Amino acid sequence: MNDNGHPFDRRRLLAGAAAASAVTLTGLTVASTTAAVAAPGRAAAPLVSRDRIATAALRAPDGSAPAVAVQADFHARLAAWLAFWSANSPSPWSVPVQVVARIETAGDALVLHAIRHRRDDELRAGFAAGRRDATHLATLASLHHHFPSVRVRPDGTIRVADGPAGFTGSPEQVAFAVAACRELWGDAAATADRWAEHAARVLARTGQRTPAASHVGWAAFTRTSLRRGLGTESYE
Repeated sequence: MNDNGHPFDRRRLLAGAAAASAVTLTGLTVASTTAAVAAPGRAAAPLVSRDRIATAALRAPDGSAPAVAVQADFHARLAAWLAFWSANSPSPWSVPVQVVARIETAGDALVLHAIRHRRDDELRAGFAAGRRDATHLATLASLHHHFPSVRVRPDGTIRVADGPAGFTGSPEQVAFAVAACRELWGDAAATADRWAEHAARVLARTGQRTPAASHVGWAAFTRTSLRRGLGTESYE
């Protein structure tokens, strides 16, 4: 059950996000949009007005529900990410019904505060920025799986910028990998200098021998860390 009264199962949500460019969102309140701020040498991307990510309602941190201006490609990536997070969450959780977030003015970055689902007819937070637990690292893993720029802010909110997924070697990616090895996988010796060795041991536990710093290895490491953090796979 979701907050707009239409039933959606995980398989339909995942299939819809896989073809995110073809997703049709109905019942939207059209809000005025502003032109995106163009980077030097690049044309400004057109913005679209949206009040949902896939089937989940967008909520501002203050609880309001305005339609927001967002770049279409970024919105499609967000829909695919949310379907991925949901598909790897515990089965008693419904698909996400609310995403509490702020979209930045240019429409190509999001600051995530919470993801809410229903369980036993109650609205619950599968991720909450102020709750630094395994679900926080799991959600961070899911975002690193889909976006190249993911940064945890001091208050626990997560800023995500648009772009194709993949390992870049950024300090934020390395810091996440070290934290995941230590806190999700129990490898207290993990360090920034030798994180790839520790991540390789994690992948070996899951039956994979791909270097963690490769495109395939990074995708595998973030995917298995998401499942470990949400408790859907233990890999023991």
